[in-house]
Amino acid sequence: MSLPRVVAVAPGSPAARAGLAPGDEIVAMGGQVPRDVIQYQWLADEPILEMELRRGGLEVPVTVVREGNETLGIEVDAALFDQVRTCDNHCEFCFIYQLPKGLRKSLYVKDDDYRLSFLYGNFTTLTRFTESDLERVVTEGLSPLWVSIHATDPEIRAAMLRNRRGATSLRWLRALLDHGVEVHGQVVVCPGINDGAVLDDTLAGVLDCYPEMKSVACVPLGVSKYTAEGNMRPHGAAEAAATLELIEGWQPTFASALGRRMVFPSDEYYLLAGGDFPPLSYYEDLAQMENGVGIASAFASSFHGESVGVPHTGGFFQSVDGAPAAGYRAPRAPGSVTLMPRPGAPVTVVTGTYAAPVLSPLVEPFGARVLPVTNDFFGGNIAVAGLLAGEDVAAALAGEPHGRRYLLPDVCLSGGRFLDGLGLEDLPRAVEIVPADGASLRRALAGEPS
Repeated sequence: MSLPRVVAVAPGSPAARAGLAPGDEIVAMGGQVPRDVIQYQWLADEPILEMELRRGGLEVPVTVVREGNETLGIEVDAALFDQVRTCDNHCEFCFIYQLPKGLRKSLYVKDDDYRLSFLYGNFTTLTRFTESDLERVVTEGLSPLWVSIHATDPEIRAAMLRNRRGATSLRWLRALLDHGVEVHGQVVVCPGINDGAVLDDTLAGVLDCYPEMKSVACVPLGVSKYTAEGNMRPHGAAEAAATLELIEGWQPTFASALGRRMVFPSDEYYLLAGGDFPPLSYYEDLAQMENGVGIASAFASSFHGESVGVPHTGGFFQSVDGAPAAGYRAPRAPGSVTLMPRPGAPVTVVTGTYAAPVLSPLVEPFGARVLPVTNDFFGGNIAVAGLLAGEDVAAALAGEPHGRRYLLPDVCLSGGRFLDGLGLEDLPRAVEIVPADGASLRRALAGEPS
C-alpha cells in the first residue's frame, strides 16, 4: 500500500496553517491509515485532526485545526492509496485489449473497482464485488454507482465477460438497489452477440428485475484496427437502425410502468442510422451524457443559449477535499491556450468525424467551417473527438492554410497531452483549446474567453 502524497496545499487553509507542504506523505489520520480518498474524507471531517506525516524520511506529527466549515485544504496524488482492484474479466469487446503498444501506462489499467465507479463514474461489472464492499457502499452512502450489464441472461453475460462469475454477479446489482443505492447501467451492444433478440431479452430483464435503476445506456461496440477478436465488428447502418428501433420500442413500456423511459440509445446510433436527434426533453435528466447519450442535443441547446442542467454523474470527487484531479472527467488541459482574437480571421473547428455533422450546421452560419479528423491512429470505427491522437490532428492540420483560427475541443487532451503523447507544440498550426460545450464554442467563435 502506497502512502498518499500531498501535491498541493491551499494558501490560508487549516493544512497550510499546520505546516503541511507538497511532498509530504500521509502516514495516518486520527490514528488510522486511509486506504482511499473516500475514507480520507471521513477522517478529515474532524475539527481537530492529529496527522502523522513522512517528510524527508522522518516521521512528523502535525495537529490540524479546522474552524467552522473549513476544508482541510490539500490535494493528494491519487484517489486510491491501496491497490486498484483490477478487472478479472476477459471481454472480447474490451477496448483496452484494442490499444496499440507504447501509450502511457495508465491507459492499460483495466479496473473493476466500485470506488472508481463512485468517484469517477467508471463502469464496474461487479464480478469482484463482495459482502464487505456492499456494507461499505451502504454505510458510507457511496451513490451513485455505474454498472456494466451487457446481458441479463446469465449464460450470455458469463460468455461475454469470459468469466463464470458474470452469470451471478448481477445479484449485487439487486442488493445495491434493495439498499437504495442509485445505479446507472450500460449495455455495450455487439453485433451478432447481444443485439436483436438478446437485447430485447436484456431490456425485458432490466424492467422485470431491476426497475429501480436510474438509467441504462445502450452504446455500440467500438472496434479498433488492433482487435484480435474475429467476432467483433462494427454495426452496419441497417443493424444500427434496427437496434435504435428496438430501444425506442421499449421506451413506452418503461414509461408506462415506471413513469420514465430509463433506457436510451447513445448518439452514435442516430449518426450510424442517419436519423435526426431527438429534442433535449427526450433525454429526461441527461444522466448518461458522459456516455454519449444526448450529448448532441445538449450541445446544440447550449450553443443556442438555452440552459442545460447536467447533474454530476460521478460521485463527489470534484467536491471532496483532497481528491486528485485525475480520471477521465478531470480538466483536459492545464488552462486554455489563449490566442489574441484576430477580427475577421476565418475559423476552423477541428473535431472527430462523429461530431462533424453535429457541429457543421451550428458553426456555418457564423462563417466557420469544420475540419473532421479521421482517426487513423486507432482505425476501425473509432470516430469520437475524445480519442483523437496528436499525429492524426497534426496530419489534418498540415494541409490547412495559415491565418485561420483553429479551435480544438479540450476532450482531446489530458494534462495537455494527446493519447499518443504529443502536445500542442507538436502541431503544425497553433490551436485554441475550447471546453467541449456549446456555449463555450459559441463564445470562441466570437473571440470571447470561455
